[in-house]
Amino acid sequence: MVKNFESNVQYIKYLVNKEVAKRFFNGTSDDPREIAEVIIPGPKALFRCCIYKERHIIEERVHLVMEPTKDDRIINVLDSACDECPIDRFVVTEACRGCLGHKCQEVCPRNAITIVNHRSYINQELCIECGRCKQVCPFNAISEVKRPCIRACSVGAVKMDENRKAIIDHEKCISCGACVYQCPFGAIVDKSFMMDMLNLLKNSWNNTSYHVYALVAPAVSSQFPGVKTGQVYSAIMQLGFYDVVEAAVGADMVSAFEAKEFAETVGEKGWKTSSCCPAFVDYVEKNYPQFKDHISTAVSPMIAAARAIKAKDPKARIVFIGPCTAKKVEIKQESLKGAVEVVLTFEELQAIFDAREIDLLSLEERDGGFASSFGRNFARTGGVAESVKRTVEVSGLDVEWKPIRCNGIEECIKAMKMASFGKLDANFIEGMACKHGCTGGAASLLHDAKGIELINRYSKEAVTDNPLDILEKYDMEQVNMERHAHEE
Repeated sequence: MVKNFESNVQYIKYLVNKEVAKRFFNGTSDDPREIAEVIIPGPKALFRCCIYKERHIIEERVHLVMEPTKDDRIINVLDSACDECPIDRFVVTEACRGCLGHKCQEVCPRNAITIVNHRSYINQELCIECGRCKQVCPFNAISEVKRPCIRACSVGAVKMDENRKAIIDHEKCISCGACVYQCPFGAIVDKSFMMDMLNLLKNSWNNTSYHVYALVAPAVSSQFPGVKTGQVYSAIMQLGFYDVVEAAVGADMVSAFEAKEFAETVGEKGWKTSSCCPAFVDYVEKNYPQFKDHISTAVSPMIAAARAIKAKDPKARIVFIGPCTAKKVEIKQESLKGAVEVVLTFEELQAIFDAREIDLLSLEERDGGFASSFGRNFARTGGVAESVKRTVEVSGLDVEWKPIRCNGIEECIKAMKMASFGKLDANFIEGMACKHGCTGGAASLLHDAKGIELINRYSKEAVTDNPLDILEKYDMEQVNMERHAHEE
């Protein structure tokens, strides 16, 4: 059981998920008001102004878990939880010298800047936060303070409405979940499919109607410190799954496909990108549609492994368990539908374990199908590039391999800009939207950089360092490894 949470936001999410799951298992009332009173017993408020505000927010959270919104939008704003962040983004500081040029006043498109006692003053009622005044100030006298959610979103998808409530521009959003993780009030949430997973297990009638497989991201090795990964797999089996499979198996499949594709196409394209991170792929397709054909056509490890499982077992139903909110979007894409039924996050998995009162440390270890050390390293920054390089070597492909490893979406943005200018000093872009890679995913339990060390340790336990060895266990002719770009 996780005793320490990174924030109260994560803790509240955990309490809601745990209570809902517990009542599902016990067959007791799932009334949101009743659940809210259990979590916020009173009489004193725990986090906000009063227990009534807290309970109202909890009720809305319960509603979102029990009955997720019907659209395909994964990242949404919980209006009642938004603090409206009363922050003035641009403010004139004491450094203002009252210069004669008044450049700040001249560039303001809304006439929001006036000169009072030889000092600039910004009328916040008129300011549209364009930042032009800050850019031209010769003394750097205008400070900028961004709201946490806006600061977290490197693609500019989080904005404010007229009431200063956060809103999501879904045309720009890549569902990476950075805003979900960074919002200090928990007002931005990722859609939960926890109930879909629980019902999928329940309706399988102990896996007699169909077989429910848990496909687990290799980042799991960084999520339960002190617990062996094999014990986590055993705990997952106790929830009622038919089998547990490492998604790293799919990573080995992707490495083989990408290595071959890279060797065949890089001469023509000049450079290629990885395709395992759906948030990165979404960013490229939305912002650089002219470079869609530079993205690897390989599916993600999740899709590859799921298709491989279903090729072996026609009765299979797949639940992917990982740290990624963007995966919830990926499984809905037209060309990928049907591979994975449900995406569950590590946050939700922990809550379900505790709702069932499973003691992970008391369990025997079990394997997840055995992936290569390089496949497991897909969970961290640099892992994809290392794995494809290794596959190029063992395959005897004669091609120059010069990758750039992007640690987080900001580095991805820089790399794509360089590529668009024709100044990319590399021929392969490994794009990871989250810092440290998947181990730093928005729905991770832990975001500590130590996760990389845990992943490296887990990878060293692999039975082989050759990704091609894993493919021998599957009939790859039956596995469709290609993805398609989004439709315009």
